[in-house]
Amino acid sequence: MPKLRRVSGEEAIRALEKLGFRQVRQRGSHVVLRKETGSGAIGCVVPLHRELAIGTLRGILQQARISPAEFTDLL
Repeated sequence: MPKLRRVSGEEAIRALEKLGFRQVRQRGSHVVLRKETGSGAIGCVVPLHRELAIGTLRGILQQARISPAEFTDLL
């Protein structure tokens, strides 16, 4: 498993948007992203922090069903 580097919430959102996610709504500093697939919708929540903790980023990637390698290629 590749080592994830620290990214901001905005960088994470830009990378997820490249995969087809779109912003649905925002409440405070948390942005909800959604992607429609053949098997249903996939959603994830990204906090707009200056720097995301590695554990938080891993949780976002699990929600989005993306591997860390695929995510780092998009950065």
